[in-house]
Amino acid sequence: MTEQRKKILESVKEIRKRIPVKLKPKVALITEEHYTLPYNVSVLGKIDFADIPPAFEKNGATTGKLYFGRAGNRDILILKGRFHYYEGVSMRDIAHPVYVLKYLGIEKILAIDEVAHLNPRFEQGELTLIYDHINLMGNNPLIGENDEELGIRFPDMSNAYDKKLYGKIYKVFQDNKVKINESVYLGIIGPESETEAEARFYRDIGADALGYSLAPEDITAVHARIKFAAIGLITRELSADKMLEDKRSEEEKIKESVSNRKFAQGELNKILVQIIKSL
Repeated sequence: MTEQRKKILESVKEIRKRIPVKLKPKVALITEEHYTLPYNVSVLGKIDFADIPPAFEKNGATTGKLYFGRAGNRDILILKGRFHYYEGVSMRDIAHPVYVLKYLGIEKILAIDEVAHLNPRFEQGELTLIYDHINLMGNNPLIGENDEELGIRFPDMSNAYDKKLYGKIYKVFQDNKVKINESVYLGIIGPESETEAEARFYRDIGADALGYSLAPEDITAVHARIKFAAIGLITRELSADKMLEDKRSEEEKIKESVSNRKFAQGELNKILVQIIKSL
């Protein structure tokens, strides 16, 4: 058994001690730590990442929690908090929670990420439904020794954002008259803001939105044979022609980004349980 799988099984063993007996989740939700869950998601228990050995807390990079919950008639696990490459966390450790979900019986993941939009048809405060990605992080979680028990050496990424899950979420958006911004997500390292030349380049190569989290999570899920879907909360605008005209201070930009995040989160929370029930 590889050292990687030993660590995964150690985390799984600890979580199984805490999980409510009757809970049989097949769906998991991954969000940032500061995401506020909607009122109609019931929390039945939680574990601090720091209490899950051995790879759920890395150099203070996150203080997230694993929630046991229920959304409508669906049991769910919620990773409220994630690791980021820009925090100095290795790709293997970023992948660790996703593999743990696999061994806890999770078959589908819905990931929510804050994104900046490159597509001029999108607006800040809106949602974007992600159907593909471009990985420009210069690394990925599968580099190095491959454990065949976790997944095959060269996983097929042609359906990286599962088309069936995508179609189900699309229909929930339609039924609730939510604007559908379909997007190719660009995964970059961060955390510095993008230059105008970079923003123009990213748009030219076909990206509609960018962020720092989803690409390694998605690659890991595909490797682990977990179906993966993702929704972006649009918090920033990266239309190159407008960037030089933006004379706001850094504090003003951050304040607006937080406001956009809260608005987009509120819009998603209106339909989040419907989405989870549909998966």
